[in-house]
Amino acid sequence: MKIAIASGKGGTGKTTIATNLASYLAEKNPVILVDLDVEEPNSGLFFSGKALHTEEKFKMIPSWSGSCSLCSLCQDVCNFNAMLQLGQQIIVFPDLCHSCYACSELCPDSALPMKPQKMGELRQFQFGNLSFVESRLEIGQEHAVPLINQTKQYIDENFSSKLLQIYDSPPGTSCPVIEAVKDADFVILVTEPTPFGLHDLKLAVELIRKLGKQFGIVLNRFGIGDDAVLTYCQENNIPLLVRIPNDRHIAEMYSRGELIYKNIPAVKRELEMISQVLNQLTAGEWV
Repeated sequence: MKIAIASGKGGTGKTTIATNLASYLAEKNPVILVDLDVEEPNSGLFFSGKALHTEEKFKMIPSWSGSCSLCSLCQDVCNFNAMLQLGQQIIVFPDLCHSCYACSELCPDSALPMKPQKMGELRQFQFGNLSFVESRLEIGQEHAVPLINQTKQYIDENFSSKLLQIYDSPPGTSCPVIEAVKDADFVILVTEPTPFGLHDLKLAVELIRKLGKQFGIVLNRFGIGDDAVLTYCQENNIPLLVRIPNDRHIAEMYSRGELIYKNIPAVKRELEMISQVLNQLTAGEWV
């Protein structure tokens, strides 16, 4: 089963839930934690160990060879304005290119061969039953989606599909989030009881519903703000999985890069409730 942990906005506690849930479940069974927030991966801050595997990741970008009839077809077929015919030359804008191969494949002169460009790095760690994989986008790279896609491919190629996979997804509701959650069997949306939290939760719920995914809500920092998120969930028949209490000790432990459930019993109880939901999903009993 693939579980994506997402949020409509950053700072709601998505990584807190992902790392603590993965570690908690790994106490009994093998679990894979994948940090797909490739623009700023930080799940690895909560674990220590040496990398078992490291590899560079590349995307393919067209490179104009110069032997060209200047038909401008490449410019016409590019939906992302990455190609520009300027006088007697073709200019390629790598930061706009989405590696769709249209210009290269359709060029009648074969003047646009695709060449690799490094976009990031993938690393794999092992901590007991917990396999941890993260990818990090190169500074200056514009597109996170290709690296997220290749990271998921790495998981599919190197791990059994029978293992539980937890995706720490990017925040927001843009293309990287869609790429991270589109293959998930269940999505956990993490929010907070504030006006900003509710506003962005609504956007995330709309996205997940359009993708046709089952999902539930984790309400973090419960005790601050108001009851608007609870009311919204009740009125829209959205499952509220657990409530993580607002606790200064949690914030202090997080800032030190420590796993919370090992020292906060209330958090451990909430993680057990999430574990029960996952068991019901596996058995086909959760509605």
